[in-house]
Amino acid sequence: MARSGLGQDPGSTAAVAVIKRALELESESRYPQALVCYQEGIDLLLQILKGTKDETKKCNLRKRISEYMDRAENIKKYLDQEKEAGKYHKQIKIEENATGFSYESLFQEYLNEAVTEVWIEDPYIRYTHQLYNFLRFCEMLVKGPCKVKTIHLLTSLEEGGAKEQQSSGLKEIKESLRSHGVLLELEYSSSIHDREIRFNNGWMIKIGRGLDYFQKPQSRFSLGYCDFDLRPCHETTVDIFHNKHTKKI
Repeated sequence: MARSGLGQDPGSTAAVAVIKRALELESESRYPQALVCYQEGIDLLLQILKGTKDETKKCNLRKRISEYMDRAENIKKYLDQEKEAGKYHKQIKIEENATGFSYESLFQEYLNEAVTEVWIEDPYIRYTHQLYNFLRFCEMLVKGPCKVKTIHLLTSLEEGGAKEQQSSGLKEIKESLRSHGVLLELEYSSSIHDREIRFNNGWMIKIGRGLDYFQKPQSRFSLGYCDFDLRPCHETTVDIFHNKHTKKI
């Protein structure tokens, strides 16, 4: 990349850094991340190309862009094949006290206009903070870019004094979703243990702690109380799979 004829302006420096990172990720077989970097690097190179007047430099840039586009396309084909075969697997490890893992940050990559139905299996949608977690997840789905029409929730039924709180909270969420044209179907199981989320575009996400992986905020007026990207997390693991046909719960 250093011999591509790029100058030392900020745009060129950024393009070199992103492409270099893409090559490193590809060599480590971290293909999804490599594809993102290649796409970003190619966009930067195309911007540089538009502002280049020297024909020799333009020729070198076109060759580099073509090379990286070919590499990106090959990675995309490989990932598509893995998805079709149901072999795609990506794992994210969230460390204790880590930040930057709001629902939007974690799920947005897997949501598109093809998503119209969602299945959530989580035994811990019981207490107030867990109901708020589920509500925030639903808000993300309603905001798009997906066109969700039905959300299926399978959870455990709380016993004792919190039972009424769980029931009324889920009822309010259901009514609110209905006002946005979304149907919430509720089902309870006393033997549920696994936690997973499925979208009908084939993506399946398994989170060790389910939706309840955020730490309690220090106070109502501390950073992270509203913006979950700033909320410290509990340690957990996120496993992401893709299957051609999403099995319903």
